[in-house]
Amino acid sequence: MKKLFKIVFGIIAVLILGFAGLVGYATLSDYKPAPTSLFFENSDANPIAGLKQFNLMIWNIGYGGLSRDMDFFYDGGKQVRTAQKNVENNLTAIKEFIAQQKNIDFFLLQEVDKKSKRSYSINGYSKIEKIFPKFHSGFGKNYDVFFVPVPPSNPLGSVLSGLQTLSRFEPVSIVRHSFPGNYAWPQGLFMLDRCFLVSRYLLENIENTDNSKKELIVVNTHNSAYDDGTLRTNQMAYLKSFLSKEYKKGNYVIVGGDWNQCPPKLNPDFSDNIMDNDNRMDIEDNYLPEWQWAYDSKIPTNRRLVAPYDKNKTLTTVIDFFLLSPNIEMVNIEGIHLGFEHSDHHPVKLKINLN
Repeated sequence: MKKLFKIVFGIIAVLILGFAGLVGYATLSDYKPAPTSLFFENSDANPIAGLKQFNLMIWNIGYGGLSRDMDFFYDGGKQVRTAQKNVENNLTAIKEFIAQQKNIDFFLLQEVDKKSKRSYSINGYSKIEKIFPKFHSGFGKNYDVFFVPVPPSNPLGSVLSGLQTLSRFEPVSIVRHSFPGNYAWPQGLFMLDRCFLVSRYLLENIENTDNSKKELIVVNTHNSAYDDGTLRTNQMAYLKSFLSKEYKKGNYVIVGGDWNQCPPKLNPDFSDNIMDNDNRMDIEDNYLPEWQWAYDSKIPTNRRLVAPYDKNKTLTTVIDFFLLSPNIEMVNIEGIHLGFEHSDHHPVKLKINLN
């Protein structure tokens, strides 16, 4: 009996020490981004000349690992990662679709892995960057964890991922802005550090009243999920303050990405899918009253991952869309229904005019 007790006690002690070591190392190595981080700067970048109409596309590519056959344990499913061949095929299909969008001036992408176990250390950022060699590429890291220990039976492992903005024009700067708040310790050690990525472009022959050149501000955002709404509410307040200041300067401001919440007063009109009204969170009606929300109410942009995709059963929603400052006119908005074949999100394309 004493021998059995010692064995059991030893196993428990090893598990406790192992967990303590994991949390200790995670605490010491925790990614703690500054409120703002400069990714790129060139004060001599050429202004955008002679153009007032632009095309943009947003897409959360799900790191190439969330195709239609996947469920995901964080969403109530069972799977942790798909096979490496599936990731490779998904990323190839994603690249091919992006390459076809030759009229797009700005691509705002989310969940782009650089080196993660879930995507077999394939550098998706580099692969996408090479699609349009003359485009400028920026990156905002929002997930940098040496080891995600859940689920215990098959841990997610290391993750290095973030936002990628591709643009036809060279920006004056690209700055990562940290969203406020995070999960409590120790859970926060293994979760995303949410952010939005701000790219600034000078506009030729368009000046403010103080004779400074107006700027086109393109914001790539990926707001929190898996929280009770508190994190998203605080993030939206922080973003609102930033956007208001930029518009007050006279700049043109476009925000696009995965908001992980629905636009205000969304009234979906899906023909082939079911809207998820059970897990729905809407942005408040008076968020920025004069600004315009740009979304396609006929096409869902995201599916739930509790089970593989089935258009007759899977709950879907609209959480990928744009927000435009009052000095910008929306010409056209179009969601692209790809049957969630290679990502759990659909791309959305937008055409705008600067007034």
